[in-house]
Amino acid sequence: MLTGPDLSEIEYSEITFKNKADSLKLAGMLMLPEGDGSFPVVVFIHGSGPSFRNSVWYLSVAKHLTNNGIAVVLPDKRGCEKSEGEWIGADFNQLASDVLAAVEYVKGQNTFDYSEIGVLGMSQGGWIAPVAATKSANIDFVATMSGATVTTDEQLVYEEINNIEPYTYRFIAKALAPLTSKRISKMPHQKALVGFDPIPYWQQIHVPVFIGFGGDDRNVPVEKCKEKLKVNNLNNFLVKVYPKGGHAISDPVTNKVSAEYLDDLVAFIPLPLVNTNKTLTELPKND
Repeated sequence: MLTGPDLSEIEYSEITFKNKADSLKLAGMLMLPEGDGSFPVVVFIHGSGPSFRNSVWYLSVAKHLTNNGIAVVLPDKRGCEKSEGEWIGADFNQLASDVLAAVEYVKGQNTFDYSEIGVLGMSQGGWIAPVAATKSANIDFVATMSGATVTTDEQLVYEEINNIEPYTYRFIAKALAPLTSKRISKMPHQKALVGFDPIPYWQQIHVPVFIGFGGDDRNVPVEKCKEKLKVNNLNNFLVKVYPKGGHAISDPVTNKVSAEYLDDLVAFIPLPLVNTNKTLTELPKND
């Protein structure tokens, strides 16, 4: 089980903002670093299902960012916590409009000065991130954490193979998975997402991109995702696999989010203002 900070340990301010496209009042948490100055800002994008403010996964990443001089906007997903709306049945364009509303909030607020705005797509949020980035000139960088670059259908089949395999042989699991995934795709929370391909969106993005995968991820076909990026000539993205990490990119010894991933994320974020042609091993660290 993933361990990390509790919500009671996090300093944050309540925020509200409007998604004008869908006429929704959305809420969330604003987490600021200590000190004065102009901060980079990261808007989090939720994974599938409902969102909860006490998510150890999100809070682990958010706390590390704020400890390193980066502000965080962690919205409540539509229909969750204090946000209006309903996430079940919402497609990626609608969910991306929530992200854009959060970006507009950052632009319009006067609580702090910001130097740049980026998005971090967590899990399913890795599909939403490129959609949002193609719709706004105000997103300066894109990062994902365990976000698939294959289609939603391909990811679902892979996930089902790993769900079925413990109960049978792998070749049988491969045969059964498409049937199971087809049934799942008809469920209300999946129906609007069937057939989505993120590659055409990624191909339109011209800001720095950092994509992180866990090598032991049983939800995302990591090697296939890397191959998809390669064959589509998306070689300018920073892509790194953390070999022992699962879907949460956690350390199996500490059960915490990988410190290496967190440090790489912090190092990546200033790059839009410096140099977009570095590799991960060359990323400048924040001292």
